[in-house]
Amino acid sequence: MSDDTIRLVTIGRIIRRRRRLLTILVVVGALVGYGTSLLFPPRYTTSASVLLPGAWEERELVTQAEIATSSVVLDRVAATLDRPGVSGSELRDRVSAKAADGNIIKISGTADTPERAQRLSDQVAQQFVTFAAQITGDSTDPEAAAPEALRQMVVQTSRRITELADEAGPGQTVESVQTRTELSKLRTALQEAINKLDQTDPAATQANMVVMGPAARPAGEAPPTRIQLIVAGALLFFLLAVIGHLTAARMSRRLRTEPEIAAALGSTLLGTVDVPGERPAHRPESHGSPRARIRRLLGVDVRWDVPAPQTSGDEASRQIRYRRVCARVRDRLPAPRRLLMVVPDGDEIARRAAGQLVAEAESDPLLRVVEVSVSRPMVPDRDNESGALVVLSAGSWTAGELAGIADACADAKHEVVGIILAGTVWARPTRSVGHSRHAATPVLAAGDDATGGSQ
Repeated sequence: MSDDTIRLVTIGRIIRRRRRLLTILVVVGALVGYGTSLLFPPRYTTSASVLLPGAWEERELVTQAEIATSSVVLDRVAATLDRPGVSGSELRDRVSAKAADGNIIKISGTADTPERAQRLSDQVAQQFVTFAAQITGDSTDPEAAAPEALRQMVVQTSRRITELADEAGPGQTVESVQTRTELSKLRTALQEAINKLDQTDPAATQANMVVMGPAARPAGEAPPTRIQLIVAGALLFFLLAVIGHLTAARMSRRLRTEPEIAAALGSTLLGTVDVPGERPAHRPESHGSPRARIRRLLGVDVRWDVPAPQTSGDEASRQIRYRRVCARVRDRLPAPRRLLMVVPDGDEIARRAAGQLVAEAESDPLLRVVEVSVSRPMVPDRDNESGALVVLSAGSWTAGELAGIADACADAKHEVVGIILAGTVWARPTRSVGHSRHAATPVLAAGDDATGGSQ
């Protein structure tokens, strides 16, 4: 199986076994997104297009887009809008312009209402066209009309030169010939000046800029909208929850393999037993605990970072495993065989396996079950026991916690003679006949108080 498949399986397991917690976090994220949307008022954006006829290079179009958002244009727009507190510098963040295909400058305006956004875009486009016309001389302003007036003056001067040449006579004298020659040269120079003026006049090669209609009134809010913020908040919290689970699993120091567990307890593994999978019953002593209630409410009282239990055989095959473990214990110890069976507190799978072992052993060996807290392990002092058996499930405890249990056993003069691992399996619906005495809930041996003294 590839790493990608393993990751997908792991994420699927998180979603299945933490669906209640994920649902709560998604709702919280959606509420956070909704609260964020209340802090930012809705904004509307629309655009107006300005056509630049003629031949334009790309850098020239970029320059025109910069002119459209220049301080001169925006100051004129602010004066036209005549809104209190609105200046050209404030409009800079609400107006943008970019060059599009086809020599088009697209001007976008953003405001808090559709009407204001539409008017802002139209005004910026109009003021941009007006300002561009003024700086290129295409205006009724006397200063802007200076090139055209100069052209007319040159034409009139050329006519006056022709009249003076006619008055000079047909050129019968040397003076008249020289005069006509000088006037002809002057007229030629003026004509060349007119040609150069026509070539350098931008209005001779490019037509006027045109606003391609008013901006459309926006029908919806500009992103991010309230719906987008709500969805983004829910998705963000969901992803953070999944990433948090994956990070916690990668950083977890809980022991999962049999050699690691045996090394931490300093003993040998006697075998593994199966426990039919079911939801752990709520212990009476923890039923009223606020922490336990919160864990049940969030659905985190079930492990997610262990593989799904596999299907086992019938009850008879599971009982064979228990009998074999008991047989190994008998082979290791001389009679009479009395053992203290240590179960970590909170390990429901191990507790159920210990109860089944007591029923299968039938007093040989005689097992006394005690539950030991892993945070402050305390084991009863040795009485007439031959040692201690540790029953636990894999992937539940760290090396330090298991070492603490081993030290507690040694402090109470109990030798850890073996380790039994308990795992969860799916039980088949059919049960074998003739084992009704084992199907019943076993009664634990007396003296299961972890804090009790020697008997």
